[in-house]
Amino acid sequence: MSLESVQGTRGEDRESYTREESRAIRRRSLTLLGSILRPFKKLIALTVVVVVLSAVLRAVGPSLIAVGIDTTLPRAIESGDWWPTIGITAAFLAVGGAGAALVGWYVVLIAQLTQAVMMELRTRIFRHTQRLSLEFHEGYTSGRIISRQTSDLESIQELLDGSLSELIDAVLLGSFTLIALFLIDWRSGLLLVGMGVPLALIMWWFVVESQKGFRATRVVSARLIVQFVETMTGIRAVQAFRREKHNSRVFAKASNDYREANLKVINLFGVLDPALVMLGNITVAIVLLWGALRVTDGALAIGVLLAAVLYVRNFFGPLEDVAMFLNSYQSAVAALEKVSGVLEEQPTVLDPENPVALEHSSGELRFDGVNFSYGGAGDSKTVLADCNLTIAAGQTVALIGTTGAGKSTLAKLVARFYDPTEGTLTLDGRDLRELDPVDLRRAIVMVTQEAYLFSGTVAENIALGKPEATLEEIRAAAIAVGADEFISSLPDGYDTDVNKRGGRVSAGQRQLISFARAFLADPAVLILDEATASLDLPSERLVQDALQRLLADRTAIIIAHRLSTIAIADRVLVMEHGRVIEDGTPAQLIEHDGKFASLHRSWVSSLS
Repeated sequence: MSLESVQGTRGEDRESYTREESRAIRRRSLTLLGSILRPFKKLIALTVVVVVLSAVLRAVGPSLIAVGIDTTLPRAIESGDWWPTIGITAAFLAVGGAGAALVGWYVVLIAQLTQAVMMELRTRIFRHTQRLSLEFHEGYTSGRIISRQTSDLESIQELLDGSLSELIDAVLLGSFTLIALFLIDWRSGLLLVGMGVPLALIMWWFVVESQKGFRATRVVSARLIVQFVETMTGIRAVQAFRREKHNSRVFAKASNDYREANLKVINLFGVLDPALVMLGNITVAIVLLWGALRVTDGALAIGVLLAAVLYVRNFFGPLEDVAMFLNSYQSAVAALEKVSGVLEEQPTVLDPENPVALEHSSGELRFDGVNFSYGGAGDSKTVLADCNLTIAAGQTVALIGTTGAGKSTLAKLVARFYDPTEGTLTLDGRDLRELDPVDLRRAIVMVTQEAYLFSGTVAENIALGKPEATLEEIRAAAIAVGADEFISSLPDGYDTDVNKRGGRVSAGQRQLISFARAFLADPAVLILDEATASLDLPSERLVQDALQRLLADRTAIIIAHRLSTIAIADRVLVMEHGRVIEDGTPAQLIEHDGKFASLHRSWVSSLS
């Protein structure tokens, strides 16, 4: 089972996997963790040294008590020499103080390591998801991406920041405790080892069951976040169609599923915790009873018996920390599986190994036998079929057709959001797949209907494609598209923060800002994907005037349903079922009396 086949399940967020899939996912997760920890070898080594010394010093304590009770205290009582007792007491305090100081140092070191790991993970996820192709983002909901960056990383941080340190401390303290117990009373040590059999069975049961439970909690947690994010993102549609009650029921069910998944895990602890306490008490009772019998026979000193009891208590005491680690571990492993799954995704649109520079572009586009199917060549649904097309430099081409005809797909291929499944698409005779991505993005700009404004000022949003632009250049671009008037009327003009009170702009104004952004970038090819759909008539007239001036010296592809937008085109392509069925000037197609002529008559009729 390949990792690619496992990755194919990402859209489902499955709760269970086959054994082979689980192993592949585990290897992938461990590889990710190893790659993150590798740069911190020195910090990890120092942390290990500190925690080992801390555990050794704390394991010495009961032995010092045994020496004090069995050796120095009788000497003090018999001869009045208290100095050995004072020395043992001082040694006990020194060892305890040093152990405590090392624990404090260890906590600081593990916190530094944890924060470094979390920073690297957050950065990797953000950097990688930005690099992934549009195909990934169109198929992977924003709520699940947010879940990877928030709740999943929080689970991993909880493991590294607390539970893992507690586990290491517990394991080392338990190991040194067992060694010390064997040194002072090997019989009690053997008894403790024998009790490890039922202990191992309990832990094994818990690990198996909790792994299932925590994987389920990560799945339902992601669903809960997705439901919340989608509802809040689409709140206008929710309120417009009165979906509040329905969404409340759906969210309540998701919340209940999350509650039940967590309760199942908590119930496991309801069995584990009492079992550990009971096993620890039974072991202490047996060691105490057996030791008492040997004390009465003179085979065991009372101080050694006390130390043995303390060692047994110290051994079972940290097991609660081990249980808490298992809690965090299973949750973190499930989260790490999700995170590693996202990081395992590969862009479908790859940067060229030897990119070709594009110093200047005339804007000529050529489609040569281009086919495209979402999902690859094996996909049965072909969106664009056998496209052979040349768009001359400086030509304005309008794409029209019914929904699903392939217009936006053709535009996305030109912008290289996708690559053709078959055939080649060239700019100035160069395959888009060979061009330097920086030059390509500078040469081709796409403006969509969803005009997105980032946090910051209006000027910063316009200068997105040309950050070094001066305010004069920014304002000139805004004037060109008719946006200067409304921008100047904002509270702080071009310095208005678009996300603050008073800086809010309408959908049409957002679109005008996105036009100014594209025009300032000054691309050789400009793609407008239904970009005038949000504009009112006055704004559209301003944009039409701007388009006629600014598109004169550049190649333009316009996807629109408005006659006024198509009228400025030099050429019209009518698409149907992924194919170009009509191609010509608006006047030629009207005379042809085909699909475009029919649409033109309908537009004219609606205007009259």
